This record gives sequence, structure tokens and C-alpha cells, in this order.
Amino acid sequence: MSKQQPHEFMSPVWRDGIFKGRVAFVTGGAGDICSAQTRALVYLGADACIIGRNVEKTEAAAIDIAKVRKGARVIGIGNVDVRNFETLKKAADRCVAELGSIDFVIAGAAGNFVSPIAGLSPNAFKAVIDIDTLGTFNTMKATIDHLVESAAAHISPNDDNSPPGGRFLAISATFHYTGLPLQAHVSAAKAGVDAIVGSVALEYGPRGVMANVIAPGPIEGTEGMERLASTDAIKEERESANALQLRPGIRGGSPGIPSGRWGTVRDIADATVFLFSAAADNVNGHVLVVDGGSWRRQGGSMGVGLDPGMQYPSFLLSGEVSNKVKDGRKTTSSKL
Repeated sequence: MSKQQPHEFMSPVWRDGIFKGRVAFVTGGAGDICSAQTRALVYLGADACIIGRNVEKTEAAAIDIAKVRKGARVIGIGNVDVRNFETLKKAADRCVAELGSIDFVIAGAAGNFVSPIAGLSPNAFKAVIDIDTLGTFNTMKATIDHLVESAAAHISPNDDNSPPGGRFLAISATFHYTGLPLQAHVSAAKAGVDAIVGSVALEYGPRGVMANVIAPGPIEGTEGMERLASTDAIKEERESANALQLRPGIRGGSPGIPSGRWGTVRDIADATVFLFSAAADNVNGHVLVVDGGSWRRQGGSMGVGLDPGMQYPSFLLSGEVSNKVKDGRKTTSSKL
């Protein structure tokens, strides 16, 4: 992996060292979005444990993330499935034993693919619920005692401007706000994630823990979008943006998003830094949508699983869906 420059994973507004002495525990930490979040936290002074299923990928990502700051300690803990509470608990205990605490938690492990309800098996539906919803609960359950301890030890605001502790963050989505064709499984799973975090905020807020959600929109250059959007559809969208001269020169132009562009991993990392910083000391139980306003017009399809020319509801009635999206199940179907 090549070393990223700070401007690629965070904006220049944050003061150096604002997370010095804090430790982040991140599930899905080797993924495109969560690795950017972790890089930003580590660059700003934190140490981290990143958690994943693939041992080699997770350990390699940890080594790469540690390069952003001299002396950073980043541990990659692989062979951990968020559906299995015991493996998560062992990972959390190891993180505390080796790095001294868990002050920030990001529940970012997720699964997704394109499928209509007609082609969605109960097992496939359950798999996404288990990874996203149960995985978020397990992550919280495995770390919450450490977060309570951290919140008690690092009360914020404070007179010495030391970093806060006891922050929990889950990564959700916006599909369940309106409903979205081909995403019933993820819509249900992420609605559950939001509900869990709301309960954590209510039950652990009095103990000092701040629990919030970030709901990203389409994020360019990520594996997640490769599983949702056809390459042809992306190309057509960019060409349309250029033809309309929509915010000329911006990266990832899109005429379908009010802000005129897809999101970047930096957008999500910046939102994370805000929620973990002293600037968000009284932000609790909040869902922070970072999508340029696109959720307000996504109800038709938002391009998920479609090729150029496919229109709602015609593609559903004809049984056609793009075969140019990346499929994590390793099978591709062009029929609903």
C-alpha cells in the first residue's frame, strides 16, 4: 500500500494532537471508509486496533495506517467475525491489554449486494442483518464497559483541554429513510443500527458515553459502491455532470446529488473527527447524514443496480438489473 497524504483522508482544519493518548477500536478497519477514519484519528494522535476477518489484509492495513504518524501504534487483529461476540470480546480485551484503553469505537463492518426481494433468500437477508445489525450490537457490547471507564476518566469539557473519551460511532446508511429498490436487506439492517445507537445514547449517556451514527451517501472509489453502481451508469452520470457544467472541476460530479458530487472517504473521516472531538461534547443519539443531500431524492432508485436507460419501475417489471456491479456473493445475475 502506498502512503496517503493527509489531505486525502482529512481536511486541514483540525489541530494536531487533539486525540493524543486515546485509543480507537474499529471494526471493518481495513475497509475503504473505516481505514480513512482510522488514519485521521491516528494522524491526530490516537493509537488504534483495527478488526477484520481477513488476517493478512487487516495486519497489512494496520502497518500502513501507522505510517501516518511517527510513533503511532496500530494493531491489526484478524480472524474476527463481528457476528461472533466472543471473538470480538477477545479482540477488545487484547486491545486494552496492549494499548491501555479503548476510548473511541467505530462499528463499521458491513455487508451489501444488489438484490430484489423476489431473488433475496432468507439466508441472504439474515446474513446482512447479522453482519450489520447484530455486528453493531456485538461491537458495542464488547467495548461498552471500556467506553464507560474512558468517559469517567476523560470528562469533557475540561479546563486543561485534554481529549474526550467514551465515544461510540456506528456507520449506517440512508436507504431506510425512503425505501430503495434492491436494498430491502440493507434498509432493514441499517434501521436496526440506528435504533441500537439511540438506545445506547439513552442508557449510557448518563454515564458519559456519547453514541452517534454517521450515514454516508455514495462514496466514490470504494468497494461498497462497486457492489451497488454499474460502471456504465457511473460513466453516464459523470458525462451528464460535465455536459451540464455542474460545479466544473469538482471530483466525482453528479447531477443527481444536490451538492453536485459523490462523497469521499475524507468527508466521512472529517465527520468522525468532529464527533470524537471536544466540539461534539453534547452531541448524543444523533444521526449525521453525510451525502450532499442525496437521500432527499433517492426514493426511485438512486441508480443502485441499474445501467444507463433503466428507469423505475420499468426495470422491476421487466426483471432486468445490471450485471456490471461487483457481487460479494461471487455470482452475477441479470434477472430479478
